[in-house]
Amino acid sequence: MKIAFIGVGVMGKSMVRNLMKKGNELHIYSRTKKKAEEVIAEGAVWHDGVKDCVAGAQAVITIVGYPKDVEEVYFGPEGILENAESGALVIDMTTTSPKLAEKIWQEAKKRGLRALDAPVSGGDVGAQKGTLAIMVGGEKADFDAAMPIFEAMGQNIRYEGKAGCGQHTKMANQIALAGAMAGVCEAISYARGAGLDVQTMLDTISTGAAGSWQMSNMAPRMLRGDYAPGFFVKHYIKDMNIACEEAADRDVELPILQEVRRMYKRIEEEGMGDLGTQALIKFYEK
Repeated sequence: MKIAFIGVGVMGKSMVRNLMKKGNELHIYSRTKKKAEEVIAEGAVWHDGVKDCVAGAQAVITIVGYPKDVEEVYFGPEGILENAESGALVIDMTTTSPKLAEKIWQEAKKRGLRALDAPVSGGDVGAQKGTLAIMVGGEKADFDAAMPIFEAMGQNIRYEGKAGCGQHTKMANQIALAGAMAGVCEAISYARGAGLDVQTMLDTISTGAAGSWQMSNMAPRMLRGDYAPGFFVKHYIKDMNIACEEAADRDVELPILQEVRRMYKRIEEEGMGDLGTQALIKFYEK
């Protein structure tokens, strides 16, 4: 399949690689070409803009930073909606606003395009291994048509419902993540205060009821002082902001999420927005 891929960053680079491994022809665009040089050397075709990148593609995939970035690549005379091939799948895998996902779906339908919102979970490791969880909103028939694309990048692939439901599911994921990440940080902080060998403590509790993906994958990075971003602090704050806004619209209280957001905002204010989410441990090290 000829696939246009827009947003070749920490996640996108590995996703492009996995799509190429399945024999797809990848055409790519990103704001910073330097970030894409490795996959260009491996066979991806670079374009200097969105319009050229999507021309003739059977599917267009986007994974960019913020809702404003999604707006920028989808709308306007140079955007995806005006330039994608009629009948193409347009799949936004950015974590963004459910309202924006619905808007894209409505505008895509008017133009004969098949839009899906398909945010992912699993971080840089999941992107590299092709084991991402992919949560999809849109028409069921379009989800079925896109399944070979999703299977190249992930394993736990779920149809969540109409347009926007993929993003709502990702919000639930990010809400649950907040408590899990803070819980891991607090367990480490307590263990240090109690004089325990922290690694031994983690090895002990990670296989019991307290175990989690965050404990198995992020805690070792915290202990090594490895804050390289599998997922940026600044992007997680963006996600928590969206979740809080959506919750407020529905009169749903999320006190734990709000507290964890406050902690992440604190470390962002201290210049850590470009670190990985595991940098939350720094809040506890003061």
